[in-house]
Amino acid sequence: MDAIGGGLIYEVNLDLDAAIADDYLAWLRPHMLELCALPGFIDARLYAVEEPAAEPGRAAWCVHYRLRDQAALEDYLREHAPRLRADGMARFGGRFNASRRVLRAMAD
Repeated sequence: MDAIGGGLIYEVNLDLDAAIADDYLAWLRPHMLELCALPGFIDARLYAVEEPAAEPGRAAWCVHYRLRDQAALEDYLREHAPRLRADGMARFGGRFNASRRVLRAMAD
């Protein structure tokens, strides 16, 4: 059972070379909008990670995508993720790392 306003959070944690931060951000904001246009995506929010602090010369960000349900996430992972992830890799190669988690709201 989902809590009020439930659904899922698809979290993407980004660790990137500070030298590409401006270019990456210029790519990331439209990328987030593209994901939010997909079926089942509700919204997205970008955070600068304060703790733990990024290593010198690095930037740390976290994106939370709110999704309607598990089916929407599975559709994204199957139908869209490979292409969208490849775009980021083609543009920024080994200058960033991304890790992902899925969070589900707990009922009270």
